[in-house]
Amino acid sequence: MGTRADFYVGRGESAEWIGSIAMDGNPRFLLRYGVFAASIEQYRQAVADLIRGKDHGTSTAQGWPWPWDNSCETEYAYAFDCGKVYGTAHTQVYDAWRRHWFDALAVATLQQSEDQPADDKAVVFPNMSACQSVAYGMRSGLLIPLGAGAPAC
Repeated sequence: MGTRADFYVGRGESAEWIGSIAMDGNPRFLLRYGVFAASIEQYRQAVADLIRGKDHGTSTAQGWPWPWDNSCETEYAYAFDCGKVYGTAHTQVYDAWRRHWFDALAVATLQQSEDQPADDKAVVFPNMSACQSVAYGMRSGLLIPLGAGAPAC
């Protein structure tokens, strides 16, 4: 499976979802795309360019691509809020799922670990079921192995 990521403006139940990618959503990979911008305009443009440049990108016009209702099951989520980009990762530690917001740029540049919370703001996402349009193929991030006897490419 790919490393999925969702992108938002703002954090919390009223955050604005601006798109998703089904692969390469970890902070270090995204560093090269300018997603960790200093202004909201730069962030929106960088996310739009990233999604438009990927066959596994999903814009808001295409609808929420996942079979789950919010970003709680997505591997990464990013949000521009209070002048910077925060990230959160769906991680399993000590057999319990947990999330917190981290400084996405600091993690991407290896100055900080994903385990270090940036603040104590709760990780809550808007419910996206109203615009859900589950994707299959590249936009889903699913990798389907070919069975025995399948033609090699």
